[in-house]
Amino acid sequence: MAAAKPFIFICGQDDYLVGRLGQERFAALAAEVTDEFAREIVSGFAANVDDVENTVNRLRESVQTVSMFGGKRVIWLKDVNFLADTVTGRAESTQKLVEDLQEILAKINPDETALLITAAPVDRRRSFPKWCEKNADFALAGSDGEDAGEALTGVALAEAKTFGASFAPGAIEMLLAKVGANTRLLVSETRKLATHAGPDEKITEAHVTELTPNAAGSDFFEAAEAFFSGDLQWTLAALHRHFFAGEDARPVISTLQNRNRLLLQVRTLLDGGEVRVGPRGIDGLPKAAATHAAKFIGVTEKSSYNVFTQNPWYLGKLIGNAKFPTLRRLIDNQQEFIAAFEEIVRRPHEQEEVLREMAVRCLT
Repeated sequence: MAAAKPFIFICGQDDYLVGRLGQERFAALAAEVTDEFAREIVSGFAANVDDVENTVNRLRESVQTVSMFGGKRVIWLKDVNFLADTVTGRAESTQKLVEDLQEILAKINPDETALLITAAPVDRRRSFPKWCEKNADFALAGSDGEDAGEALTGVALAEAKTFGASFAPGAIEMLLAKVGANTRLLVSETRKLATHAGPDEKITEAHVTELTPNAAGSDFFEAAEAFFSGDLQWTLAALHRHFFAGEDARPVISTLQNRNRLLLQVRTLLDGGEVRVGPRGIDGLPKAAATHAAKFIGVTEKSSYNVFTQNPWYLGKLIGNAKFPTLRRLIDNQQEFIAAFEEIVRRPHEQEEVLREMAVRCLT
């Protein structure tokens, strides 16, 4: 039988996923220790090098402490953040302290001390995480890079399963588009949707549309949905509801511009044969992104100015089942939105009328 690893090391880029997995492991370890004084949690959060030094020193004292009744001790070094590619993490003094930490960990006797370390984010290019991967009971919570979307999908599926629910086709993609990469919100919204749907039921797109807030900044305003469906009567009715609620015209124009800006880029790529509309959204986006990378140097944040920062499924959802406007129509739309904004400046008390007139010009 292989010898027990001296400590447990859980890391990842998402602190919520790391913390949740760490909580599960700590609970399992603590259940085996009846003496509550033999359990200890040490904070690994460090705002500067001094905090890193205090953390390492405290851990050293903790692992050297003998249990009052001679039993096994359980220690959790929680929320370690000085292993990341940050100013504190890159500091020479921090690197020396991490070497000291490694020496402490190498000497731990797992029969006497069960040590759990949770760290996020972690720069896995450094020697210490690589050493932990070889010498510890190592676990990576979630995934890095291109697999992040799959990791979030797995989180939502697992959370729904605990409530006896599942997702109908398209629902989980819409949920991810709405909440973005916010794992805490994703878990919270999944619980809410699963509770609403009930056990042994499916969470549908309608549930997500109705119950989930638009936290990721995606444009799900009714007026935009109606406008780009090409339905003039629905658009006018949606505008009336918007202004009846006392809202302003500028969010509507901004939403229309953002979506139209994305559609302009998608239309250009489609016309050029670089992408196509598939069952899971826009196919071929990564290849097209590589082709046009030089035009978006330094642009990494999600933005309607860069179609390649968007979720392919979400882009397909924007096109929907309606007839996709021509490039000429989309360019004209953008000009109409600008004109409507200028008109609102001149007619601030007639905002609904201005947008109604704009909608009529665009959709007839």
